[in-house]
Amino acid sequence: MTDIGGVVTVSGVAGVATGLGALPVFVRARVTHRVYDAALGLAAGLMAAASVFGLIIPGMEEGTLSAVMTGLLLGGGGLLAGNYAIPHLHAQYREWLPEGGATGDDAADAAVDDREVTLRKALLIGGAITLHNAPEGLAIGVAFASGLEEVALVLAVVIGLQNVPDGFAFAVPMADTGMSNLRVLWYTTLSGVVPQVVASVFGFLLVGFASGLFPVASGFAAGAMLAVVFRELIPSSHGHGHADAATGAFLVGFVLLVVVDAVVVV
Repeated sequence: MTDIGGVVTVSGVAGVATGLGALPVFVRARVTHRVYDAALGLAAGLMAAASVFGLIIPGMEEGTLSAVMTGLLLGGGGLLAGNYAIPHLHAQYREWLPEGGATGDDAADAAVDDREVTLRKALLIGGAITLHNAPEGLAIGVAFASGLEEVALVLAVVIGLQNVPDGFAFAVPMADTGMSNLRVLWYTTLSGVVPQVVASVFGFLLVGFASGLFPVASGFAAGAMLAVVFRELIPSSHGHGHADAATGAFLVGFVLLVVVDAVVVV
């Protein structure tokens, strides 16, 4: 069975992929709204396919349908509850959207490159990142601890793949504040690495207290990801005149993830 060092390495590599999404800010100063909406659509397609083929199906192969569906409802419900209960800021095109008790003033503060970053600003942005990435890391850690190394590696690949457009969506409003490209790259990479590594270690250790958690954990991660897709990514990528680009990118992302999943499993 993989040790905790291996868990940190694998989940860390998946998290680092988030930083790849920030690389376009080095090429051009401002990304068009069409490209941004298409990136959201791509991320949504990848996440939807990852939820089904990378989490729900493997969970059902290792456990019961009821366990996976229970986890799915808990994950989706937990994400929705967290959006209301935890003050945080969601990345939007050239702006930040306050939720869960955060205010417009918080969003305005986050849109400014202040080198003396306040603790509240960091916590508000970090809250949204944790809500998105922690369930995925949890599933990786639980899979490793359950002896499902191959499943865990497939999860890491598909999660790393969908982390790229996620990182792009996070990096664009950061870059628009005037922050240096290197700092955008650094913060974007950390946004993927930290929550996924911490959650994967927690999941790995959790199995030591209660075995057989993978079906519930995989459903939990899938539910949270699907909630993000339908509550945030799809609405955010529509209503700006670029719905066709976002929808086309969604289909491309879905197909790409299914193909990659099939190739990795083989």
